[in-house]
Amino acid sequence: MQAISFSKLAIAGGIVLLLGSCDAPTNGQGGFQKQYVVARDALESGHYARASRAYGQLMQTAGPLRPRLQLEYAHSELRAGNYAEAARLASDLAENQKGQDRAAALSVQGTAQHELGLTMLQKGDAKSGKGLLTAAEKALSEVVKTHPDLDPLGSLAGRRAAIQARLKRL
Repeated sequence: MQAISFSKLAIAGGIVLLLGSCDAPTNGQGGFQKQYVVARDALESGHYARASRAYGQLMQTAGPLRPRLQLEYAHSELRAGNYAEAARLASDLAENQKGQDRAAALSVQGTAQHELGLTMLQKGDAKSGKGLLTAAEKALSEVVKTHPDLDPLGSLAGRRAAIQARLKRL
């Protein structure tokens, strides 16, 4: 837990430093940096709908920070239960990233696809559910294989194992 909290703090601190050194556009709400702090605070404090709205606005003027903000936006959509949108945002991001950035996007994508797949199965749509679970398993497998450091507590590996078990029963 402390490792995760420290890494979140380090990432947030790095972004704040980047934002402070950027010539990002400002607007009537106090500028890009202030909007980012509002979005990040909303995400960290569990106000996911507010975070999603704020990230959506930031995406329009994100410039070189767009990939990082898109990941946070996808994460806020995931936490808000908007699994289809979270999967779409993360998938679009993963297509254009490499290394750890790609793996981070795939972890959000795979988690969102897993939750969406379970929802489809619960609604009786076995074909869509199985397709989503298969895609989720593929995304999470890549993360666990290429960047195990992104899963220090094994939660992604556990989710992947649960998906594999469910797929065997379908």
